[in-house]
Amino acid sequence: MTTTQVALLCNLAMSGAHLNPHLQWLELETPFPSVTQAWKSDTGAPGLLAAGGDLSLTRLVSAYSQGIFPWFSQGQPILWWSPAPRMVLQTHQFKLHRSLLKTLRHYRSTPSFELSFDRDFDQVIENCAEAPRKKQAGTWIVPAMVKAYKELHRAGFAHSVEVWLEGELVAGLYFVCLGKAVFGESMFTRVKDGSKIALSSLVHVCLRHDVDVIDCQQNTQHLASLGANEMPRCDFLTRIKRNMLSTSPDWSIQTIDWAALKTIEQ
Repeated sequence: MTTTQVALLCNLAMSGAHLNPHLQWLELETPFPSVTQAWKSDTGAPGLLAAGGDLSLTRLVSAYSQGIFPWFSQGQPILWWSPAPRMVLQTHQFKLHRSLLKTLRHYRSTPSFELSFDRDFDQVIENCAEAPRKKQAGTWIVPAMVKAYKELHRAGFAHSVEVWLEGELVAGLYFVCLGKAVFGESMFTRVKDGSKIALSSLVHVCLRHDVDVIDCQQNTQHLASLGANEMPRCDFLTRIKRNMLSTSPDWSIQTIDWAALKTIEQ
């Protein structure tokens, strides 16, 4: 462990109003601790589970299968999280607001408008990494994360939704999928409601394939406005373990049935 890593972990361990619990350091072969050991709400970093390890394909698949995800900034060691409760979007509760449906209809009338899956994952994640974040000076999608998730995509576990206008990628999102367990990661847009259009497309396909929940990781007002809500971690883990047993959709061939979008209008 480097001096920088030691200093960071010491700061984390002493942050907040209470003395935080031990934070396990992962060597390359160290398995994840139980998610029940994640830091609680009265600590300096609720949901923090472990630090270290790597972003290998095996490690990432193991993490997601246990409801764990990496989230860290440049200059930090890899930090692993499992928040409780967990923010999720139950697909049948997605709110396709009338204003968004109006925007969709507008774009649909534009001949150059296209929606696709897995056409250009690399460009989507690179745009997500460069997208400005409110109240954030940088991004957690650091170069090591970009490289790791590109490898995850090539292995068939990470996917993208793309929104195109005039042949240019103007919005999109990427996600991880194990069986029918879907984990949302990040979105970007350069046009009005672009990321919402990408999300509505993902929800639409999930509903068509009986995918009942999309992991959203963190509670935000934006996600709540679209129908996401908090779920106890134990319930979330039960859902993903069950959904992982099902066959994943072939995302690259998915299309959007525009008429069916009305069925999820709120």
